[in-house]
Amino acid sequence: MSETAFEPYRPFEPGAEFDRQVRVLIGLGYPALAGLTDAAFADLMAPLRAVALERGRSVNPPTPARVPFLLVITNALVPPDLAMSLTRLGSRPGFADFDPDDLRRFSPIAGLPVPPVPAYLALDVDRGKETLNVTPDRALEVITAQHRTPLTIDEGIALITHYPRALEKNNCFSLAGSRRADRRVPALWISKGAPKVGWCWAGNPHTWLGTASCAGRAGPPPA
Repeated sequence: MSETAFEPYRPFEPGAEFDRQVRVLIGLGYPALAGLTDAAFADLMAPLRAVALERGRSVNPPTPARVPFLLVITNALVPPDLAMSLTRLGSRPGFADFDPDDLRRFSPIAGLPVPPVPAYLALDVDRGKETLNVTPDRALEVITAQHRTPLTIDEGIALITHYPRALEKNNCFSLAGSRRADRRVPALWISKGAPKVGWCWAGNPHTWLGTASCAGRAGPPPA
């Protein structure tokens, strides 16, 4: 079974899962895209392992719909169009239905607590089944009431990188944590059997599209 396949640990062991996610990223070629050796990339991720051990024990084992944590690589380290090209659904590579420069200009919405570091953990990530057929505008209200926040583009790509089965027919998701100065909301769905990042309008509902969220984010501990 490949490293990117959905591999639940029972009992769930956050250290083993963190190590798996690091191996996934190295195996896909993230270090080279970031201008790092494999060893330097692993060293950059290493401080987050203690955070995964501390914060990852309080949630249930991963399922396609909800995962304890994600190792997120930000746009500052690897651009989202390149990261998207490394995702897979079966043998089909992902792609971006955006001009690369346009995609890279999306940024976290105001007030979103994204750590100002090149890599961090998104915690207790849910792809948003309960917000299927709910507009992103309204879904934000639902998510906020639950004391959660919407996923960004970087976080959504991390979800389908580490858990490809999170992207399923009729269970795809918007990434309302990333916006530009317009009404577009980026989203991940399946197109011609492959993962695709595109966009939908903030006020339009889709029966097959929810809005993904997480319970928190954590950067590396202070040195």
